[in-house]
Amino acid sequence: MRAHVQCGADNLRLVWDRLAGRRLGLMTHPCGYDARLVSTIDLLHQNGRLTALFGCEHGLRGAAQAGAAVADEVDSETGAPIYSLFGDIHAPTPEMLDEIDVMVVDLQDVGSRFYTYVYSMCYAIEACARAGKPVVVLDRINPLGGALCQGTLLDERFHSFVGEYAVPTRHGLTIGEFARFFVAYKRIDADLTVVPLTGWTRDMYLDDTDSIWTPPSPNMPALMSVLDYPGVCLFEGTNISEGRGTSIPFQIVGAPFIDGARLEKAMRAQKLPGMGFRRAGFTPTFSKFAGEACQGVQMYVTDRRVADPAMAGLVLLETIMNLWPNDARIDRPEHFNHLLGDDAFAAGREDARTLMARHRPLVEDFERRAAAFRLY
Repeated sequence: MRAHVQCGADNLRLVWDRLAGRRLGLMTHPCGYDARLVSTIDLLHQNGRLTALFGCEHGLRGAAQAGAAVADEVDSETGAPIYSLFGDIHAPTPEMLDEIDVMVVDLQDVGSRFYTYVYSMCYAIEACARAGKPVVVLDRINPLGGALCQGTLLDERFHSFVGEYAVPTRHGLTIGEFARFFVAYKRIDADLTVVPLTGWTRDMYLDDTDSIWTPPSPNMPALMSVLDYPGVCLFEGTNISEGRGTSIPFQIVGAPFIDGARLEKAMRAQKLPGMGFRRAGFTPTFSKFAGEACQGVQMYVTDRRVADPAMAGLVLLETIMNLWPNDARIDRPEHFNHLLGDDAFAAGREDARTLMARHRPLVEDFERRAAAFRLY
């Protein structure tokens, strides 16, 4: 039987005394709703004074594709202005914050360092601290659970909007815990309140709970994409498709020059614990190789207890580059290094396993330090 979990939006009663009668700003997206599927926008509009909305990547309603700039507009349902924080600016301006007394954040993260929502939240916390505005974060589960940290620890020489702080690829924190980490890490004097989850424990993945999955972005349709994302996202920096333009983005990789059967055999020989690979063909409808037939593999997490998708994704890329050295390449090295948080692989100084082994003690140290910010 799946655990009954209530998210921060279900537990708003715990902070109504801080919100009642005050002008409220809300940073959210399509996943912002309670267990009755009532949106947080409606909850605050109907029961409080919602005076401004803040949209992140993909927009308030989740309609924009990855990387697409989102414009300011007025919300037709509430009449509140929607300020875009994914375009020319990434943080609320003092003029925007003049319209609110309290900033409420309700965002679904996916537990991987690359996902930009956590940085939108952190930039807002920093801006609110400067303006003397309290921030209330409505916590949500980490769909990858909170028991494991994996991958690489970001070298902040490679910081960007897909990785700002020295955290692992798979960080093991809820978004509320990430907010607590950020405030301590940056030593910010912020008035931060996290409205906690109830019913969730760190060993629970999304499908261990009764939580309903709504894609937080257009290319994160299901939990399997979330599971593979810590490794397959690296392919964004290459000339190999990461599955955008298919029904299973971030689960499948390939290109017209790849032989799927040969790649499947090579990946099986890698014997990566808890990981499986199946040859696959696909034709993307947009993004890389739109309209072209591709071959590659679909990556599966077969045993969550031992699988390391971050390692698997880098080994998969290395294998493809070794098998097709004249075709496969890291064609966006700056973006790739931002995603990996390290330039040793792209520069050819370290192979996948050597790099991951070097980062493991750094990740373990983060895991120990992160215990101070955990709420569950």
